[in-house]
Amino acid sequence: MKKFIGAIVAISILLTGCNKESASTESTAQKPIDINMSLVFSPNELLTKELVKATDNIRERSGGSVNITVFPGGQLPVYKDNLEQVVNGANWIAVEDLTYLGDYVPDFSALAGPMLYNTYDEYVAMMQTDLVKGLKQQAEEKGIKVLNLDYMFGFRHMITNKEIKNSDDIKGMRIRVPQSQLFISTLKAMGAAPASLAFPETYAGVQQGIVDGLEGSVLTMYSTKIYEVAKNMSMTKHFLGSVGIYISPKLWDKLTPEQQAIVNEELSAGALSNNNELVRLEAEYTDKLKEEGVTFNEVDTTEFNTLTSKVYDEFPGWSEGIHDTIMKELTKIRESNAH
Repeated sequence: MKKFIGAIVAISILLTGCNKESASTESTAQKPIDINMSLVFSPNELLTKELVKATDNIRERSGGSVNITVFPGGQLPVYKDNLEQVVNGANWIAVEDLTYLGDYVPDFSALAGPMLYNTYDEYVAMMQTDLVKGLKQQAEEKGIKVLNLDYMFGFRHMITNKEIKNSDDIKGMRIRVPQSQLFISTLKAMGAAPASLAFPETYAGVQQGIVDGLEGSVLTMYSTKIYEVAKNMSMTKHFLGSVGIYISPKLWDKLTPEQQAIVNEELSAGALSNNNELVRLEAEYTDKLKEEGVTFNEVDTTEFNTLTSKVYDEFPGWSEGIHDTIMKELTKIRESNAH
């Protein structure tokens, strides 16, 4: 009898141990992965709102097991420091434009170069090409997994008090640009005299004649009320504003396949929502700007295309002939869309 009771006790202890181990494993599996998402965009901007919605959906669909918190407005490190957090393997998602990814894979910067895209659909199609897939693989080898590249915030145009149609019209004009060599080189090639000025100082700069204008999107012109001091928008489309969403491959591998699928699906849905809303807001804000007395004009894009093509030769890190390579891809996209 004692032997029998001893056996039962032993089995009981064994089962208890197994149950504890099972509970421990279940607890580990359900432990939330907390991730910071850092971006420079302000809380009230469209792109920020769409990313908050997407991350809320990820949290809900994953049962709280993937908890991504959005930190807008540069509350956490942004720009170069943002990508470094990813490369260092932190629980971190960086939202930055392609030029910062270009610090690791230079040809990504070329994809954000001047006078490439005519429509938003062309850009989205370009991001699905084998060319970009190859660059994504290079980025992953450098410690950056590209989750999505499809979020856009609009084409950039010239905002001045003068109609600009060609390089003669813009010649020597002091145009405010971000402190970026790509922007500076592009504006110079177009004929302008680029001036680096902190964006909060731009309104007063235009008002006081320190600069003759700036370049930016329809949404920027409306939301910052820059139309009060600059009444013309020349539709140059010299840059397309877009961002990528980046994560450490090591962190990504900590997610289950199901969690990864949820993240990918919701970020893709968010990009589609963002871009559809962008098109709607551009139309709405264009009408409102016209009511405020702003005039819009088309430009000689053929001339500006020719002038800015030399910019692609000014960055030694970019692949030789990268502009031709990109344009061949865009030609195929345009021919496909035409059919």
